[in-house]
Amino acid sequence: MTDDSTERRDAAAGVLGAATVATGLIAGAFYVFACAVMPALARSDDRVFIEVMRNINEVIQNPVFFLGFLGALALTGIGAWQSRGTPDRWWVLAALAAYTLAFLVTVTVNVPLNNGLADAGDPARIADPAAVRDRFEDTWVAWNVVRAVLSTLALACLARALLRHRRPQASAYLASAAGSSASR
Repeated sequence: MTDDSTERRDAAAGVLGAATVATGLIAGAFYVFACAVMPALARSDDRVFIEVMRNINEVIQNPVFFLGFLGALALTGIGAWQSRGTPDRWWVLAALAAYTLAFLVTVTVNVPLNNGLADAGDPARIADPAAVRDRFEDTWVAWNVVRAVLSTLALACLARALLRHRRPQASAYLASAAGSSASR
């Protein structure tokens, strides 16, 4: 392997590593919502539920979250481009497909539901908070589980790709010599 190809391989490993970390952070966020945040909020009365979800939806819109949320997609896309022609490309492409679906679920289902909750107004002044909650909770929770599963699948695929990527590859000469009778 030339120094140039070693440098490219190391750079690609860095991108795959960063994509894996970013995807893991987002999968973890969705997982925590599925396993702890939403079950805890399910115990709350309607106005508290609406108020807390609105607060979460406001504070989660910050540079740190967006760096992971958008970074996972961008880095996995770059990793897919860098892995073209390699044995690990299928794992990276599978990760990209799974995370893209999780991203689309978020922007087409969960975010519009969040916006609808915000548009309902001040929780203390909502005439029928139970109806507002009913339009939000079950759908949001179900689709959050979907995006948690998809982003976890993407994480697993990226981890597999990274492991395959870092595994030393046998040279063509050694691979052919291993099968020849002269090498035995």
